[in-house]
Amino acid sequence: MSDRSSSDQRTREAPATATGPGRVLITVYGVFTVAAGARSAVQLATRFDEAPLAYALSAAAAVIYLVATVALAVSTPRSRRIAAASCVIELVGVITVGTYSLLDPSRFPDQTVWSVYGQGYGFVPLVLPMIGLLWLRRSAARTRTGS
Repeated sequence: MSDRSSSDQRTREAPATATGPGRVLITVYGVFTVAAGARSAVQLATRFDEAPLAYALSAAAAVIYLVATVALAVSTPRSRRIAAASCVIELVGVITVGTYSLLDPSRFPDQTVWSVYGQGYGFVPLVLPMIGLLWLRRSAARTRTGS
């Protein structure tokens, strides 16, 4: 078997989530990993008593962003499932925390990445998991059709 046919076989088996628009998606997830992680680390270390729920949720968001970033970059069948699960968890988190932060703002004296559906981050946290799920679906469909 030639190197080219081996490469073609790997491409069919492991859809390339890290190509084209996927690279931008991975970069955005990486930026959010660092932004949410650094912000929550500082807040947890210096002001935990002010808004423990908000800061802990931001740390959880950073972990989910990290998992999604790595899973999208690896691009194996298993990592695609992990990336999809991360995006679903992220979307549920954004909707839940966003709604809760509007209904009971006293529980959120400081914002999280997901407060008010990610308003402090230009609503990117709300849109990002939807784009991630669409990209996973599109890249899988392209692989099946050989495009």
